Amino acid sequence: MSELTLFMIKIAYLAVLWIFVLSAISVIRTDMFGARLSSGQQAPKAAKSKAKAPAKAAPKRRGAPTHVAVVEGGNEGERADLDQAPILIGRGPDAAIRLDDDYVSTRHARIAASGDQWFVEDLGSTNGTYVGASRISQPTAITVGTRVRIGKTILELRK
Repeated sequence: MSELTLFMIKIAYLAVLWIFVLSAISVIRTDMFGARLSSGQQAPKAAKSKAKAPAKAAPKRRGAPTHVAVVEGGNEGERADLDQAPILIGRGPDAAIRLDDDYVSTRHARIAASGDQWFVEDLGSTNGTYVGASRISQPTAITVGTRVRIGKTILELRK
């Protein structure tokens, strides 16, 4: 091979290596600080509607869960009432349950209702959300007492 060919291969290799490094830094920054909105972008519609007017609370059934509680982990005892649903869980400042856990993403998971059923949804976190021992990839139904593991923290729906 000629010297020019070897030189071009070295340059291409360095370019690919730097692209990888910069994309890894971008992913880490997004996970730690959340996605930034530029001045032209608007906040998500869910955040706008939540700020405008609180939704009417549905009549509560007897035996229905009333809150989500942290039962194991660094934030044990913390809770969020389900009448504020959907409940955002993560390390970010906008989370209803803010977890101080290195394995939790800024916006890690969400607990929301659909009719009388409660669902937990992973929001594309790095380390995943587990219901029981199974990692979830889509919204999954949960009931009172079902253990949801996020990082090293375990949460439950409670009455």
